[in-house]
Amino acid sequence: MDNNFSALFLIRGLLIYLAPFILVGALLDQLWLALSIGLLLLTVWNYFFKLKLIRWLWRSRTIMPPSAPGSWSYIYEGIYRTQRRSQHRRRALARILRRFREASEAIPDAAVVFRADGSLLWSNKLAQFHFGLRWPSDAGIRLSNLIRHPEFVSYLNKGDFREAITIPSPVREHAELEIRIMPYSDDQFMLIARDVTQLRQLERMRKDFVANVSHELKTPLTVLQGYLEMMDEPASMPPTLQKKAVGDMYRQSERMRNLVNQLLVLSRMDSAARGDIFERKVGMPQLLRQIQSEMQPLAQQRQQQLLFNIAELDMYGREDELRSAIVNLVSNAINYTQEGGEITVNWRKVGQQAELSVSDNGAGIASQHLPRLTERFYRVDSDRNSASGGTGLGLSIVKHALEHHHSQLQVSSKEGVGSRFWFRISAELMTN
Repeated sequence: MDNNFSALFLIRGLLIYLAPFILVGALLDQLWLALSIGLLLLTVWNYFFKLKLIRWLWRSRTIMPPSAPGSWSYIYEGIYRTQRRSQHRRRALARILRRFREASEAIPDAAVVFRADGSLLWSNKLAQFHFGLRWPSDAGIRLSNLIRHPEFVSYLNKGDFREAITIPSPVREHAELEIRIMPYSDDQFMLIARDVTQLRQLERMRKDFVANVSHELKTPLTVLQGYLEMMDEPASMPPTLQKKAVGDMYRQSERMRNLVNQLLVLSRMDSAARGDIFERKVGMPQLLRQIQSEMQPLAQQRQQQLLFNIAELDMYGREDELRSAIVNLVSNAINYTQEGGEITVNWRKVGQQAELSVSDNGAGIASQHLPRLTERFYRVDSDRNSASGGTGLGLSIVKHALEHHHSQLQVSSKEGVGSRFWFRISAELMTN
C-alpha cells in the first residue's frame, strides 16, 4: 500500500471535494442543499466505480484493473496485487503438486492415499495398473468397495497396519502384491503395494530345488549306505551279491556325478552373462559330427538307428552351451526310445534361419506334460529309480542355453507315435 494512503488522506480528500459546494452554498445561503448535492454526486461517483469493480472481477477476462481516480485507484491496485500474489502462489503450488506426482509415478511401487473412513483420495498409475482403480473418477469411493479381496477388507477394517499382507492382484492373473499401510496425515493413510510375484516364485523355486536335490541324492546315498553296511562283513556276503553291489554302487555314484555336473552347468548358465555371443564363431557341422560319434555307441547298445543330417551352416554363439543343449536332446531321445527305434537329428536352413531338430519314434509324451518339460527336476516318468529316468535337469539346461542364443525350445509329441524337439537360430546369428 502507498505510504500516503491513510485516514487523514481520505478526510483531506473529502474536504477538498466538498469545499466548492460549501463555498457556493454559503454564498447562496443554501449550505445544506449544496452539501446534499455534493454528497449525492459523490455517491453516484462511488457507485459508478463500484459497478466497474464488479464488472472487472466477474466479467472481465483480463487481470489488469480499470483506470480509476482517487481512493478507487488504491482499491483496484490492491485487488490487482492480491490477485497477482494469489496467482504466483497457485503456480508455485501447481509446480509442487506436479513434482509430487512425477515423484510418485517414478517410484517402483503402487501408491494410494485414502481417508480414515477408507474413501479414496488419490492413486498413482501403478496402483491403477495393479488394482484396476480409475482416478479421479473413483475418488471418494471406499477402498473396500474397489479392492474386494476378503483378506484386504479384513485388514483394512481391523486398522492394525503394523504387519504387511500379501494378496493376489484383482486384475492381473497370477500376480501377487505385498501391501503396507502407514499414516499419512491426521486423518489420511498411504497404501504402498509392491509386486512380489517374482520373489515368491523364486522362493518357491528355491524350496522346490532344495527338496528335489535332497530327494535325488537320497536314493543313491541310501543304496550306497546299504551295500556298505553289508560289506562291513565281507565273509558273509556271497560273490554274486558282492558283484551286484559293486555294479549298483557304481551306477548310483555315476548318477550323483551326473546330477552334480548338471547342477554346475545350470549354475554357470544362471550366473552373469559371459560376454557377447557374437564374439565367437561355432562350427556347427564339426560340433554335430563330434556329438554323433559320442552318442553312436549309446544308440548301438540299444540297437537304435541314429541318423544325422548336417547342413554346412555355421553360427555365432557359445559352443559349450550349444553342445550341452544338443547332447541333452539326443541323449533324452535315446533314453526314451525303445530298442530298435530310430532317432534323426537335422541341422538345416529354414528361410533365413537355421533349425536343429531331434525326432524319434518312441513312446511319445502326453499333452499335459508338455508345458512343464523344461522345469527343473520335472520328469514324465515319476519313478526316480527307473532305468530311463534322468535327473530332470536336461531340458532345463537346454532352455537356458537357447535363451542365451535368443531362441526357444519347441516340442511336439504324440503318445505311441514319437516326439520332435527343435529350435531355430535367427538370421542375425548365422555366419553364412
